[in-house]
Amino acid sequence: MKHTVLAALGLCFAAAPAAAQLAGEPFIHDPSTITLSDGKYYTFGTRGGGLVSDDCWTWHSGGERPGGGVAPDVIRIGDRFYVAYAVGGGGMNGGHASLVKVMWTRTLDPKSPAFGYHDVGVVASSDGVEGADAIDPAFLLADGRLWLSYGTYFGAIRMVELDPKTGGRLAGNQPVDVAIDMEATALLFRDGWYYLLGTHGTCCDGPNSSYNIRVGRSRTPTGPFVDHLGVPLLKGGGKLVVAGHGRHYGAGHFGLLDLGDGVEKMSMHYEADMDRSGRSVLAIEPLLWRDGWPVGGENLVAGTYEVQSERGGALQLAVDDTRIAFDARASFRAKPDAPVGPIANQTLAQDMASWPKGPTAVDLGDYMIRPHQQWTIAPAPGGGGAFGAPYYSIVIAGTSRALAVAGDDVVTVPAFTGAPEQLWRIDQLIDGTYRIAPKGAGGASPARALVAIGRSTAALVRFDPASPTGRWSFQRP
Repeated sequence: MKHTVLAALGLCFAAAPAAAQLAGEPFIHDPSTITLSDGKYYTFGTRGGGLVSDDCWTWHSGGERPGGGVAPDVIRIGDRFYVAYAVGGGGMNGGHASLVKVMWTRTLDPKSPAFGYHDVGVVASSDGVEGADAIDPAFLLADGRLWLSYGTYFGAIRMVELDPKTGGRLAGNQPVDVAIDMEATALLFRDGWYYLLGTHGTCCDGPNSSYNIRVGRSRTPTGPFVDHLGVPLLKGGGKLVVAGHGRHYGAGHFGLLDLGDGVEKMSMHYEADMDRSGRSVLAIEPLLWRDGWPVGGENLVAGTYEVQSERGGALQLAVDDTRIAFDARASFRAKPDAPVGPIANQTLAQDMASWPKGPTAVDLGDYMIRPHQQWTIAPAPGGGGAFGAPYYSIVIAGTSRALAVAGDDVVTVPAFTGAPEQLWRIDQLIDGTYRIAPKGAGGASPARALVAIGRSTAALVRFDPASPTGRWSFQRP
């Protein structure tokens, strides 16, 4: 462990229910970067062992790594998986003397004949007296060079360079101090910037833990790293990326999960999940980018929404509008001193009187606050999920009429049954909008997603991250 380590016609949900959390037994502390090996996803934690998942939603104990120790990290380079971990330090047993070791294996699946760890050796150390503590290692491979950050609140965060061919320390390379007042670091490279993410605050005290993840950036991997206000990380700076929220306290130990097509997720642990006895748990949440900085996003919260295409047009039942009774003389022809008062919105009963009874197509239209344009969205009970987000039901508010896949078409069916063709992935994109894809679209990057074809047609086609046609926003009615 580490040192001091989206209202159904008036009905509104204030927070996502427990079904929006990862399933299984996601209990871990100090999770390593989630890594894909032989079709499964692995993360490792303090004290050895880790978690394994088929879909990054349901997690169970699995995976093996020898050596014990604390706060490992994993990176794949070529046909090898390198694992770095620390032995000693962290203030445990009163000391800060520690070793960062590296080993490698050709697979993370212990059942594979290619499984087996090979020791590389010590790549960083601290003697317990110097102003550094050699724990919490993190890898970054960028421009063909391999870097490792490490350290805690006890002294400085340091950076060393490793050999990407062997995982060992480059001969003659000396550690460089790059930050203070943080631990559990992680590294990113994007658009010519090196980002150093570190955890501030306190840990290991359940709901009393104040862990939060902050970031600085530099044009070089050895710094100087500064935050968005220009404060150097060597003077305690750091822009907030994510902190505790809702019933999850103490966000720490960042990891990047890049799904491609403009979808990035971040893994971490929360020191306390208040719905799981305050235990430390793995979490996977959207990662956004704003003005060149990483920012924590959020999975869509249960509620009723206008589903608006970034191309223009709101998702709706393909039915004729039912007019709201209205006398034009009460509007622009009225005298200035004529009395005014509220007009009620169209009711669901008024709108649905002309709806077909069976499956009905959907299209896009100008949003006019009609009931057939309002969708209640919620994690589907028992529906599972993928890559940190639940599968959702999408139904016309106040009804059970559900959005569903019918071959290559998108329709609504009279009743939500929980069938796979009625379940939807809603992943937040790095710009804050969302991608909507059917459950069966497949993989980290779905083969098909809901896309606006012109301003009036919604269809399931290949998602293009460079186009606004597949981006959606969710607005409260």
